[in-house]
Order: sequence, then structure tokens, then C-alpha cells
Amino acid sequence: MQVPTRAEISESDKWDLSHLFVDVGKWQEDFAWVQRTYPRIKEWKGKLGQSAKKLAECLEFEKTLDLKIERLYHFASLQLAEDSANTDYLARVGQIQNLLTQIGEAFAFVVPEIQAIDDKTFAKFMADPALAEWRIKLHKIRRLKPYVLSEPEERILALGAAALNGYDDTFSQLTDVDMKFGVLVDETGREKPLTQSSFSSFLVKRDPELRRRAFHQFYAEFQDHQYTLSSSLAYSVKADVFRARARNYPSALEAALFPDDVPVSVYEGLITSVRTNLAPLFRYFELRRRVLGLKGLHHYDTYVPLVAEIESHISFDEAVDKVVAALRPLGKEYVDVLRDGLRGRWCDRYETKGKRSGAFSSGSYGAPPYILMNYKEDVFADLYTLAHEAGHSMHTWFAQRSQKFQDYDYPIFLAEVASTFNEELLTHYLLEQTRDPKMRAYIINRQIDDIRGTLFRQTMFAEFEKIIHEIEESGDALTLDVFKSDYHKLLATYFAENFVLDPQLDLECLRIPHFYGAFYVYKYATGISAAVALSEKVLRGEAGAVEAYLGFLKSGGSNFPLETLKDAGVDMTTPAPIESTLRLFERRLGELEKLLLT
Repeated sequence: MQVPTRAEISESDKWDLSHLFVDVGKWQEDFAWVQRTYPRIKEWKGKLGQSAKKLAECLEFEKTLDLKIERLYHFASLQLAEDSANTDYLARVGQIQNLLTQIGEAFAFVVPEIQAIDDKTFAKFMADPALAEWRIKLHKIRRLKPYVLSEPEERILALGAAALNGYDDTFSQLTDVDMKFGVLVDETGREKPLTQSSFSSFLVKRDPELRRRAFHQFYAEFQDHQYTLSSSLAYSVKADVFRARARNYPSALEAALFPDDVPVSVYEGLITSVRTNLAPLFRYFELRRRVLGLKGLHHYDTYVPLVAEIESHISFDEAVDKVVAALRPLGKEYVDVLRDGLRGRWCDRYETKGKRSGAFSSGSYGAPPYILMNYKEDVFADLYTLAHEAGHSMHTWFAQRSQKFQDYDYPIFLAEVASTFNEELLTHYLLEQTRDPKMRAYIINRQIDDIRGTLFRQTMFAEFEKIIHEIEESGDALTLDVFKSDYHKLLATYFAENFVLDPQLDLECLRIPHFYGAFYVYKYATGISAAVALSEKVLRGEAGAVEAYLGFLKSGGSNFPLETLKDAGVDMTTPAPIESTLRLFERRLGELEKLLLT
């Protein structure tokens, strides 16, 4: 029952990266080409304000490089995700990161020169046909003018980019490679390895003692490394604050929100809306405690399905069939492309030694939108994870085919809408397929847990990120005790009074990978709220709803996210979508109480 090596996994269960590069030799050829070619950027230095034609030439040259760089990095990063301990993969990622630093330094003059063009001249440039394909990109660049520095300052920031982003790599190497969690004897009496990926498998087991042992054994390893992890997270926050202050943003939060044109009121409104609607969550915890027959509910008791008679054993191929069937309302093109992709090796399916934990979707222009999974047949949540990542991948697929390279890349704010939208359709499909009360309770329980994990939990994470960045910005020190203390206060707020908060749970703040990409997690919460609203329109058969949603996918990054969502029919500047999702949670909870308590 050891975690298999990559060589022990069938080729059909791995992604096929030959669509990116047929072999490493071709990767090295393109890498060498970029190395030779990027210094030509100096030909345009000091000339971008001369004419629209000159500016267009520079942007086209940059685009030619970016297309190759994106693919080079995509290939190297996916290989490293396969095996974080592979020295060749580590070397290639290091090579491309170093090259990106050099390129960033060489190109540091471009944005400041665009910003320096006077308004009258810039307006003429924007009306010139030579820049017709660059108007969206130039508008976004110009908007950043208050926060773009002089060329020497931009050069310094470019030189420091790799060092400032290094804490994420440290966290990944420590948690995915160096940390060892041992083995556990499962309910069948067999030893199974406890890993970052298998931890979730143990938490859905019926045996409360097995769940307890898994929790304590898992967090014992984090406790042994808590000072290293705390230091890494603290310096990650310091880097966020440094970048914000260097560019004259009022705060790290505002620096993170500005590129998406999201006001702070949206972030703070999310926290306020959720905090004032915690009573249904507490009611759910009490239902969970009663149904499981527990004296006290622990965090490790919140993932096991409440319907004991239903065990989840869904093969990967069965999961593909279910996901594709659930998404049929989106039309033939959507489901045909997705089915062919998942069966045509877009997806790296199963856990192997050294493989990155969790799941993600990753694309580059003109290449398949690959999916990394650590799929387990006995984890029902993995069916939802596949639907979630498929949402990301199809968003990429549609955006690539509808937008120019410079406009296709959508922001994370929109990405989380596409992924959670798929989960909503999956829940609707599964509920339609059964009238069995136990199965219905199981699926409704899963949707409740999905909202709990995506809206309530991610909002708590978002509040934690806001707190720790404000501590750093105030000049106070971010220590292990500060992290644990402030996280514990949030746990006490977001969980019911009769919920047992094990001391080890305070360490959870040190094991969340998204904390190394600050102010990311709130987009899960806003994403599920927008997704619920859009999916309800599609499922009701509202006229034009499917076309509006597919238009949303096709828009890519051609507009700011709030405007894109408004065009699709959802206004995230109001609390309405969040409150609607909170009402869905309470409505589903009422259904579950009737199914389980009557």
C-alpha cells in the first residue's frame, strides 16, 4: 500500500505533455532562442512615444517572446508538479525563473515609457489602426500609471522578483518532500501511508478514532516544523507589504485588488455578510454532532459523510462520465471537448511519490488546459474536484479560442466562478438521478459542506490574511505566537461554542498553500456566490442564460471581472449574490434535517 512511483503508473493515467514539447531537447532549443532574442528589446528603448507603429512593433516583439516563455514555464512547472524532488525538473524551473528575472530587467523600461506618453498623444495612438489589437492591454497598463515607478526602480523590482517569491517554493519543498507523516493502520487492519494527499481520505472514514489518530499524527509533523513554517509565512507577508509600499499603494490588500478593479468594499462586505450569518453554520455543526453520536464535535469530524450506509467508490472513468453528464445543459461543444480532453490525457490522475498535493488546472495559449489530480475512489469530494478543475480548463479552452493572446488570460476572480459553477450543476444532476432518501441526504450534505468549505471557510481565511497583513503594516512582529493566537480567535468566531477546538488546529494557518499568494482565497467565496446565481439561471432554463454564461467563458481577460460578471447577469458590488448563497445553505440544511432527523 505504498505510494507508487511515476514509473509504476500507466501512461494513460498521466497527462501528455508532448503537446507542449515533444522532448526536453525541443524545450532547450526554445529556451536558447529566448535567451538569444530577448536582448533585442533595447532597439525600442526611448522610442515608444515616437509613433503608434513603433509602440505596436515593441508590443508584437514582446508577444512573440511571451508566447514561448509561457509554454516553456508551463512545461517546466508541470514536470516539477509530477515530482517535486526531481533535480532535472527543479533545475529547469530554476533556469526559467532566472531567465524571467533577466528579461524583467531588460523590459523594465516598457511600461514606464508607455505611462510617460502624454494624454493627448496617447489618445491619438489608441485611435491608430496599428494598435487596434492592443487597446485593451494598453488601457490596463495605462490605468496602473499611479503605481508604476521609474525605470531604475522598476529594474530593481524586476531583479528582486525571484527572491521575493521564494517563500512559496520553500513551503512546497518542505511540505511536499521533506515532511514525513508516517503510516496509519486503517479500519481493515492494513497499514497505509499518511500524506498531504491521503489525509483527506482518513478524515472521511467512519471510525472516529481513526480520524482522531490521523489528525493528531498529521499535525504532529507540522508542530515539529512550526517555527520554519511560521518564518516562511511571515517573510511572505513582508514581501507582499514591501511590493505594495514600493509601488505606493495604500495597503497590500489594495495592491492585490487594484489590478482587478475590485473595491475594498467588496472584500470587506464579504466578511461582514458571512460573519452576520453564522447561525445556520452553527446549527449545521450541531446536526452533525447529533447524527454522528458524538459528545463533542472536533474539526476532524466535519468531513465524514453523515449518511453512514453510503460509501464512495467511484472510478476515475465513472467520475468523467458523471461530470460530463452534469454539464450537458451547457451544450454539445462544451461536453464533447471536455470528454475528449479528459479521456485524451489532459489529466494526470493519481498520487505518486513526490507529486504535488491537491489539484489544479494549468494552461498556456494554444496548448491543452492540463489538470493535476490526486484522485481517490473513496473520496467523494474528488468527483467535485474533477468538476471544479474541468471548469477552469474549459474556461481556458473557450478564452483561447475567442480572444487574442494578450487578452485571453482571465483573472482568478473569474476563474473561481467557472469552477464552482460546474460543481453546482453536478449537485443538481446527482440529485436528479436519485429519489433514495439516503443518497439524497448524502448529496445535499456534500453541497452543504461545499458551501461551508468555499464560502464560510474561505472567508475566514480571507479575514486571517487581512489581519496578518495589517499587523505587518502596523509595524508589529509576525511571530509563531501571533499567527496561532489570531488564527485561534477566528476559529472561535467561525465555529460553534460546543465545537471542540483542539490546540493543534491553531497550526492550520501554517499549512494553507494559498496564504503564499495573498488575497487569493476570498475569490473562492465570491466565486461560489456568483456561480450559484449563474447556475440557477441556467438550470431554470432562463432565456439566454446559457449563451450569457458561455459568453462569460469566452471573454477571458478582455474586461475587468466585475464588469464581466455584470454582463453575465450578476452584480458582485452588492451583497445580494453572497446572501443568496447563504440562503441556499440554510435551505439545504432544512432539507437535510428533515431527511436525517425524521
